[in-house]
Amino acid sequence: MTNTTPIAINKAIEDVLRNDRGRLIAGLFSRLGDLQVAEDALQEACISAMAHWGRSDLPSSPVGWLMKVALNKGIDNARAVQRDRKKVDQFMIISASHFETIDEEPIPDERLRLIFTCCHPVLEEKSRIGLTLRTVCHLTTREIAAAFLDKEKTMAQRISRAKEKLREVGIEFEIPDQTHWSGRLDSVLSTIYLIFTTGYVNEDTSERDLCAEAIFLLRLLDRLRPDDPEIEGALALVLLTDARSSARIGNDGATVPPTEQNRSLWDMHKVEEAREILSQAVLRGRSGPYQIKAAIADCHMMGSVPDWKQISLLYGSLWAHEPTPIIALNWAIAIAEIGQAELALSKVEALESELKTFQPFYATYAGILSQVGQIDKAKKMYEIAIQRSQNSASRIFLEKKLRTL
Repeated sequence: MTNTTPIAINKAIEDVLRNDRGRLIAGLFSRLGDLQVAEDALQEACISAMAHWGRSDLPSSPVGWLMKVALNKGIDNARAVQRDRKKVDQFMIISASHFETIDEEPIPDERLRLIFTCCHPVLEEKSRIGLTLRTVCHLTTREIAAAFLDKEKTMAQRISRAKEKLREVGIEFEIPDQTHWSGRLDSVLSTIYLIFTTGYVNEDTSERDLCAEAIFLLRLLDRLRPDDPEIEGALALVLLTDARSSARIGNDGATVPPTEQNRSLWDMHKVEEAREILSQAVLRGRSGPYQIKAAIADCHMMGSVPDWKQISLLYGSLWAHEPTPIIALNWAIAIAEIGQAELALSKVEALESELKTFQPFYATYAGILSQVGQIDKAKKMYEIAIQRSQNSASRIFLEKKLRTL
């Protein structure tokens, strides 16, 4: 009789979904040809695992077991609805040859193929990124909606329609020829960067490392297209940010701004690699938003005091590429730091209607209000920012700011 408890089985399944769901969905999609069928099949396999693993103990490869069973479930479902006899027969051939070794061999990492598939130009850009974050990274619809300042219900509908569109159009599961990258690359880079930033602010201490996944995917993109300055810029940006990860939280649990961090904790190998990649990108003479963002990040790390004039100029260049309210908000911080706090305040106040659900807006607003002496209003904005903080490090940092007033 097995000693595996339901709690242990549930934890094993959760570990697989946390660490390998993206790989599983990508592998299933490549074989079953339908994203919704792949997701349903994996869910059914997880339900089966609760019963089977309770009787026979955990398999040597839980990931391989779930892949094998999910493939069977997907094939059975396809056969049941008889949508396409030819496609069902093809599934049978693929699965029969694959099942012999799936428990022993690692599942190929096909996440980048899945990202390119989800970022097909037939989908609207927000739908592309939302679908990818939901499918590859298993982010919740609420988390994705928050990233886009959108309502959860609206984002859920958007993702559902995107899946249906991929099914209707019959998009191939592939990384397209590089001549067709232009219609997808911006969305692919945006998605991978959101994967990184989600991992960077996440307090989850599990083994799943979204930052490492994003860096891996960007390095893979860079190898596939080694002369693209925007891929290089995105890679430089995440390396510069990740290099500071060990110093970003202080002993009191509060976020520490780059200028106040203990630089001995920075990973200088990553910093130097990032700077070399960024220099190479700039020399190509084709400026883009990720190169500019990487340059801004580097300006924050160059000296004991950031070169705010240069940062403000860079935000002006970035605005030409991305005229978004979030860029405007960050630009206002730089404007305030170069001694134009009143101008910065007017720019921030003009953004309130667009960013009223965006927590960093209130923290930025509070900081600039305190610079111009509007202390009572600054306190109120800090209180709102604290209430809306999504992690304890940010909350503790803002509470310290509030106390100084």
